[in-house]
Amino acid sequence: MDPNKSATAPPMEWSDQKSSMGQVAPPAYNPHMGGYPQAGYPAPPQGFGPPPPYSEAQYGQQPYPMTQPYPMQPGTVTVQPTVYVARRTLAQPVNDYMGYSIFTMLCCCLPLGIAALIYSISAREANHVGDQIVAERSSRMARTLNHVALGLGLGISILIVVYIVVVASVF
Repeated sequence: MDPNKSATAPPMEWSDQKSSMGQVAPPAYNPHMGGYPQAGYPAPPQGFGPPPPYSEAQYGQQPYPMTQPYPMQPGTVTVQPTVYVARRTLAQPVNDYMGYSIFTMLCCCLPLGIAALIYSISAREANHVGDQIVAERSSRMARTLNHVALGLGLGISILIVVYIVVVASVF
């Protein structure tokens, strides 16, 4: 079998050279066995001398006289007491419609049921934290979404039953 006539072999007019596509070819590879090339930056100096001595006059500072003691620090620190403001669970919690949301999510309309479940969880958390306004708003939205999901689910179910009855009466 001839390898030039193989189905996976490149056509004969192809060459092994890559196309330049309008760019200059890169320079040839030059392995440097002894380290880095010396063209360009000069080699860094080897070894370092000792650091310059510290001199306070160099920075414009005056030395602290060792004969005087450091100034006295206050012996006691006064701290303000911490005040925690915590809300309590609502005495009359708002209905969160959790069961209704789970029912509409599983049996009626999945997308609206999921949205209603999210608002139900939000209402439950607001009840637990003690935020009456957020609890009422989330509860109202959960109830509205549940009613719409139940209506859509019942409407679609009735339409399916009517369609089945009509199709069955034709045959």
